Amino acid sequence: MRENLLGGPPATYLPPDEDARAALAEASDPAEAAGRFPRYCAAWAALAERALAAGEPVTGYAFARTGYHRGLDQLRRAGWRGQGPVPWEHEPNQGFLRALHMLAVAAAAIGEDDEAVRCREFLADASPGAVAALRS
Repeated sequence: MRENLLGGPPATYLPPDEDARAALAEASDPAEAAGRFPRYCAAWAALAERALAAGEPVTGYAFARTGYHRGLDQLRRAGWRGQGPVPWEHEPNQGFLRALHMLAVAAAAIGEDDEAVRCREFLADASPGAVAALRS
């Protein structure tokens, strides 16, 4: 764990899940990985990305929200207290951050503008690196 020199809340680093990561990498359909590893945020984020690309914003929203909530549970178990950095550079954090990003995109697509703004602000506060990496 890295020391926080700015005096704010410490960064949160989710533990790796190599089995889930491998399942997603090997799956022809992210639903296979989500079904086997329902706590794995990256699978839900991939499902949300696919649904939005297919023009299914409501389905994308549901997948993104599932990944987001699964990620919040994991962050809390890892010591996160509702604020503080969630670094993109730590690969196990990327699934949650992608789900949060996709929730913002899907919320905007279905007209949930307040939710879209809240999610974008949350992402920017938690991980400027994620904002830069996910910028489309």
